[in-house]
Amino acid sequence: MQAPQAVIEIGSTGIRLLVAEIAEDKKRNILDRSELPVNIGRDVFTTGAISKNTLLSAQKILNRFGELLDSWRISRDATTVVGTTAVREALNRDTFVDRIKITTGFNVMVIDGIEENRLMYIAVTECLKDETISVQQSNSIILEIAGGATEMMLMEKGSMVGAHSMRLGTVIIEQQIRAMTGTIDDAHRLIEEFIQNTRFTLNTEMNLSNIQQFIALGGDMRLAAIFAGHSISTFLWEIDRNDFENFVDEIRHYTEEECVAKFKLSYNEAKTFQLSLIAYKHFIKLTNVKSIIVPETSIREGILISQQSEPVEELQQEFTEQIIASATTLLRKYQGDEEHAQFVREISLKLYDAMEKELGLTPHTRVLLQISAILHDIGMFIRAKDHNKHSKYIIMHSEIFGLSREDVSLIANIAYFHKGVETPQQNAEIKLLPRESRLTVLKLSAILRVADALDRSHLQKLKNFTLSFSKDTLTIRIKGHYNLNLEKLALAEKGDLFENVFGYSLVIV
Repeated sequence: MQAPQAVIEIGSTGIRLLVAEIAEDKKRNILDRSELPVNIGRDVFTTGAISKNTLLSAQKILNRFGELLDSWRISRDATTVVGTTAVREALNRDTFVDRIKITTGFNVMVIDGIEENRLMYIAVTECLKDETISVQQSNSIILEIAGGATEMMLMEKGSMVGAHSMRLGTVIIEQQIRAMTGTIDDAHRLIEEFIQNTRFTLNTEMNLSNIQQFIALGGDMRLAAIFAGHSISTFLWEIDRNDFENFVDEIRHYTEEECVAKFKLSYNEAKTFQLSLIAYKHFIKLTNVKSIIVPETSIREGILISQQSEPVEELQQEFTEQIIASATTLLRKYQGDEEHAQFVREISLKLYDAMEKELGLTPHTRVLLQISAILHDIGMFIRAKDHNKHSKYIIMHSEIFGLSREDVSLIANIAYFHKGVETPQQNAEIKLLPRESRLTVLKLSAILRVADALDRSHLQKLKNFTLSFSKDTLTIRIKGHYNLNLEKLALAEKGDLFENVFGYSLVIV
């Protein structure tokens, strides 16, 4: 039995604590949960910054949680504390994080929307792993509407085709309606308009009418499940679609006081409860599902799973495949050459694996190389000339499931340097990156250039080849008889970066 672990989430409407222990069978036993309201989202989405009073409230709550953790013998340094949308968007984010560290001893890590998606996916798949319900083979939507944002994942036959962090949060909507002295009906129209405007984008990734499972997370949906649904197992609920819609219509015009009295909510929670369920209802209306699945899980569980000392290899492999599926869907959206992209990915991996010991990079960079290879030519959608510049722009402004903004930025730069005379060492933007990031861009760009050159014809000729290293030469030995003039010319043109970085001359035999 491992020692208890703790996670704290600083959200838009509250600060939430989870304490759990990992049993010998790798299952988690929940030891403690706690949640206290705080107005971070209301401050940020109104004034742009976290107020002094809210900061003091957050400090008080975290110190109270710290005392609770002392009873579990969990130090504050050993506790994972994450800040989500409201903290991320606060103008005084750095000051807030610094004051929390000084006054409470907790280190706050601010995560982006795609990281929230990743943790949400991990939590959901773990929650469903022993159930007949699964996201592995079905067309599914996984959705969580929080105070500051809506996190959504689209899965087609178990593969990730879209991951989005949308600026649609219940606190944001509530503040907009309050500013215009609007009613719940005005909020209803605002939510419906936003969701309808996103429908076209979502349908380009996946036909929403083919959705078979709608998986909804969040405390508001769990409360709706208690009142309008039925329990499937200890941590899983199901709500009939008609029952859910009737429930939302019933509570739509409740006052805050009625919500507090009937559902045992705090006034802070009651302010956004109806807005949240109205938004879920409109997202559900985009599909033809008959029921909604509601797991009792959160990104806090996702963090605990991802931090296990011995991560499950099968889960890691599945997660990598979902990242690749998300990138492939993005390429498809921009009408890229999938056969060329996948072939360049295979060649890149072969080079990477052959040189792994001397690369000196982290295992995660292998994933970055694969995504860079898949997306390197995506800029061809805009224009063939200087398409590497367009590839960088598209990638920088896209969301790829499972990858942080820092990861996406590295991939965009690697794709940019897959062609052209400029090298990473000459680029002013790259010079400002930390040393580890500079080396990652440099080494992976060198590999990608070679891999791309070896399919210059886009005919995937080099399907059977071996690599052999001598003191200063990398020999690419092709099995079969092909006209490789294009590939040899491309290698002569693009192989200089590889030779400069690794010291190997490149020869095709």
